[in-house]
Amino acid sequence: MISLNGFAKKWKFDFAPLEAVVREYPFRLNSYFEGLIQSTGDAVWKQVVPDRKEISDPSGFEDPLSEESLSPVPNLVHRYPNRVLWLVSDQCAVHCRFCTRKRKWRSAHSPAPENAAQPDIAPALDYIASNEHIQDVLLSGGDPLLLAPERLREILSRLRELRHVQIIRIGSRVPCALPHRITPTLAAMLSEFHPLFVNIHFNHPAELTADSKRACTILADAGIPLGSQTVLLRGVNDDEEVLAELFHGLLSFRVRPYYLMQMDLARSTAHFRTPINTGLRILRKLRNRISGPAMPHFVVDLPGGRGKMPLLPNMIREIGGGSMIVQNYLGELCRYPLLDGEEQGLRAELGVKTN
Repeated sequence: MISLNGFAKKWKFDFAPLEAVVREYPFRLNSYFEGLIQSTGDAVWKQVVPDRKEISDPSGFEDPLSEESLSPVPNLVHRYPNRVLWLVSDQCAVHCRFCTRKRKWRSAHSPAPENAAQPDIAPALDYIASNEHIQDVLLSGGDPLLLAPERLREILSRLRELRHVQIIRIGSRVPCALPHRITPTLAAMLSEFHPLFVNIHFNHPAELTADSKRACTILADAGIPLGSQTVLLRGVNDDEEVLAELFHGLLSFRVRPYYLMQMDLARSTAHFRTPINTGLRILRKLRNRISGPAMPHFVVDLPGGRGKMPLLPNMIREIGGGSMIVQNYLGELCRYPLLDGEEQGLRAELGVKTN
């Protein structure tokens, strides 16, 4: 891993003003991801280089999704009835400055992933085993793909012993931020535990490299369905051209764009947050401009652990007279006929008041 001091010397900037920031929110960057930075302040830089705004703005929540209050046992979050989030690792390939779990970051001198002390898996496994309505387990962290392969195999094997666990998912930044860690041997091991899905975190076209494509190809060739969760970030990707390139590129990597996430209300991240109308506007402009499989769901994860909610551009401009008027991606207004009696039901479904 690269030290902030060494990084600052290479890029010729004074890191002293950032020392207070990294004491609270450590800097973590590997040489591969640093190599994606093309200039000071570019889209990759903003994602990983500390900013004084992280400690100057007190707004937001320490635990924006109330994960701690929804944790019946250590490292497990049970928010939805039939699925759980299991935090199996506390190590990351890079520290993304917009992370919703910045409260969990370890000291700047944390050990390498293979040497780090690992959380006890017994409490989470016992909880999952005793709750037979849990069908879906999402492994997260930290990053599960930074675990030693034997440790990850143990976790997956123990989950597959539970007949009620039908689906296993892994959330990871590794294929994007440390792609050389993805090997045919690792992918073959993961493929032993189907149905298994991997959701990857890509945010910008600069992250679509020959190395990250190779990592995705290895996983896809092992029969592992791949999705991407992109966070909408001010000054990084809040632009329709950037996201069109990213989503199309992901599809060419055999990665389905799954979520475009509105920023969580995490403390120290407000400078990355965009207005919600920004995401709605971008989706409206991308509709029919890029192929359907490349269009993600735009969602906001509600504070207090109340779950993800999809946000959709309102393309219906008027309802009445037996038809609705809609606006297409070109901005054209089109009349669409409704069935007899459909108007009232449509108004009720959309929450439109009837005169």
